[in-house]
Order: sequence, then structure tokens, then C-alpha cells
Amino acid sequence: MSSATAVSELGISHVESTAGPRRGGWPRRIALGALVPLLILVAWEVVTATGLVPAYRLPGPLAVLRAAGELQAAGELWLHVAISVQRVLIGFAIGSVAGLAVASLVGLSRTADALLGPLLAALRAVPSLAWVPLLILWMQIGETSKITLIAIGAFFPVLTTVSSALRHTDPQLVEAGRAFGLRGLSLLRTVQLPAAVPAVISGLRLALAQSWLFLVAAELIASSMGLGFLLNDSQQNGRVDRILLTIVLLALLGTATNALLGLVEKKLLRRWA
Repeated sequence: MSSATAVSELGISHVESTAGPRRGGWPRRIALGALVPLLILVAWEVVTATGLVPAYRLPGPLAVLRAAGELQAAGELWLHVAISVQRVLIGFAIGSVAGLAVASLVGLSRTADALLGPLLAALRAVPSLAWVPLLILWMQIGETSKITLIAIGAFFPVLTTVSSALRHTDPQLVEAGRAFGLRGLSLLRTVQLPAAVPAVISGLRLALAQSWLFLVAAELIASSMGLGFLLNDSQQNGRVDRILLTIVLLALLGTATNALLGLVEKKLLRRWA
């Protein structure tokens, strides 16, 4: 048995011991998860149909569906959705890869942590909107500035969670890897990253949520297409129905992309746990 295989099995056993069993079937979880949104939908219809809330403040669900139909008939709805999804996926991928790379550096090297830690902590505290004017000046109003902003949003959650997990990797696993002659990248790939798989997944989930937040920030200010633009345009035109439609679309898209990430999570855990 090779040293890499032996240490990988040690890492797998370690993750198995901490992951724990999963309980509950998917049908039951889906039913329970849909219960509260359905109750909210019913309450929304009731308060608008009975006039408890004026329609100009809160249009009913049917009015929101009609707004979706109008945008679809004009050929705009799926164009806005497709552009925003593309921006999120590209920015999320770039930011996550960069976050994993820097997290590996600062999480495993005390010198790198001492050099980069204060700077990264300061940059993490900068609000998303503060980056927009600078990126527009540097990169103009185009796809590059928007994707860069989304990548910044995805970068820091991955950096924070993964670097912390790498610092706290079980020392016995690390020593076992070194005993088999693993060093540097081979040790990281074979022992430390597999042991940090739960933290990597948590970081990716947070990064995905941040990507959607930063998308809206980018499209609200510097865009002529996308869901953030649709929000801003609807607000300026007093179209509350379209505002609600955009919010619902963002919620559904965030849920869908998170579900796709859940499939990746299953594969990672199947491979390493």
C-alpha cells in the first residue's frame, strides 16, 4: 500500500468519525421545508384580497405572476435571469478557487499568516458597495467589474472557514502523513484538505450566498441587465409587483444553486468520508 493511500484512509476515517449519520428522508424534509413558504403565500393572498394592505403597497401573488408574464412576453425575464446566474457562477468559481489557495497558504504557514492576516482582516471589513466606485474606475462599467466584485464576495468566506480548519487539523493525521514521507503540496492534498472537507463545504455555501448579495450590489449601481438592474428599474418606476417578482426569483435561484452545491457536497463526502 502506498503512503498516500494509507494516509488518505486515515483522513477518511477521521472525517467519518466527525460527520455523523444523516437522519430523515428527503420527501419529509421537502414537505417540511415547503410548509412555511406555503403558509406565507396563503397569508399574502389573504391580506391583499381582503384589502388589509393596499395593492399599491403589496400586490397579490397573481399580480406578481402577471408581471412575470409581461416580462416573459417582452423577452426580458429569462435574459435577466441568465445574465445574473452567469455572473454569479463565474464570480463564485473565481473567488472560491482564490480563497482556497490563500487559505491553504495562511492556514499552514505561520509566517504567511503573520504577513497577510492583518491585511486580509482589514479588507474583509470593507462593505461591498465601497468596492463598486473603485472597480468601475479601474475596469469600467462592464462584465469584468461585476464579476470581480462577486469574486471578492466569494473569496472571504472560503478564506476564513478553510484557513481556520487547516490550522486545527488533527496533529496526529499530520504526523502520520509526515511519517509516510509526505510534505508540502502532497501533504495538503492527501491529508489536510480531506480532513477539512466539512469546513470547505461550509465555506462554499457561505461564499455562494455572498455571491448573490454582491451580485445585487453590482447590478444595482452599474448594470443595464440582470436582476439587480430589474430591482432598481422597478423601484424607479414604482412597479412593486416587479420588485416582489425579482425578490422571489433571487430566493428561488439562491435555493437552486445551493441545492446544486449540495450535490457537490455529497460527492465530496462520498469520496473523503
